[in-house]
Amino acid sequence: MRESLPQHRFRRQHPIGPYVVDFACPSQKLAIEIDGGQHAMQQEADTARTAELGRRGYGVIRFWNNDVLDNLAGVLERIREELDTGK
Repeated sequence: MRESLPQHRFRRQHPIGPYVVDFACPSQKLAIEIDGGQHAMQQEADTARTAELGRRGYGVIRFWNNDVLDNLAGVLERIREELDTGK
């Protein structure tokens, strides 16, 4: 991800409050979560997590694992769009 969006700095496994997000761009207050199949069964917990991250000033975007594997260009474009609108 770092190579694809060089103007933004990302951190992997970034702590935000009681949570650790998969990726974060702290300067833009953007958290990126990559969800596996188990997340289909824990939507309520994910909603609460997203709300708490929001209270801490972070926007959250989520992608399924298979989206990252099968459509990385689309995922990166979506992240770019979010970063552009967050400025």
